[in-house]
Amino acid sequence: MEHSRPTGRRILACEVDDLDDGEAVRIPEEETGTKDAIVVFNDSGHFYALNDTCPHARASLSEGWVEDGQVECPMHGATFDLKTGAVLSPPATDDAVTHTVEIRHGAVWVLPEAEPDQ
Repeated sequence: MEHSRPTGRRILACEVDDLDDGEAVRIPEEETGTKDAIVVFNDSGHFYALNDTCPHARASLSEGWVEDGQVECPMHGATFDLKTGAVLSPPATDDAVTHTVEIRHGAVWVLPEAEPDQ
């Protein structure tokens, strides 16, 4: 997977205390300035951000199940590593796009990654 660099823009996703373990918050693409919405997941107090759309079947990963560092797509059950975006199980074959997350003063910030031209 080719990695890109953060755009330098920070987006407030939520307060740390507002996102319970196993839950997600979706940031629409109108706010992120990216081609897809970004979803922030809380997995046991660790926060991760991925593009919201499953690369396999266009389902919303924000509606998936989060556990043990993975998110499972609600449509066909493909799983992705929350940290790297790597596909962990089929039917997906393409990795999910990840974004940098920072925790500052009790808030969760996302730094959207610049998306490569396709």
